[in-house]
Amino acid sequence: MAKSIKIRAKAKNGIVTVKALMNHPMETGLRKDKKTGKLIPAHHIQEVMAKSGDTTVMDAVWGGAISKNPYLSFKYKGAKGDDLTLSWVDNKGNSDAVTAKVK
Repeated sequence: MAKSIKIRAKAKNGIVTVKALMNHPMETGLRKDKKTGKLIPAHHIQEVMAKSGDTTVMDAVWGGAISKNPYLSFKYKGAKGDDLTLSWVDNKGNSDAVTAKVK
């Protein structure tokens, strides 16, 4: 699992900075295939969630306007050594998750 997410989480003065890159096509459903002229079906991440232990530290609802292979960065109150789990679910039911130790 977690072949689509690269993540880094670093703590400094009680604040954890998370940087993540997600590999996903993020199709809006509005573009046309140049060869066939037909619309390319929508395929995008709908929900992104980050948890530290059992606490949700970030929850986002996305749509088709987010770019291909999205980059995400956020901060929360945490500590070195904590486990951070980042997960996503797309509009086709696919999902991925990764857990990293805060450095």
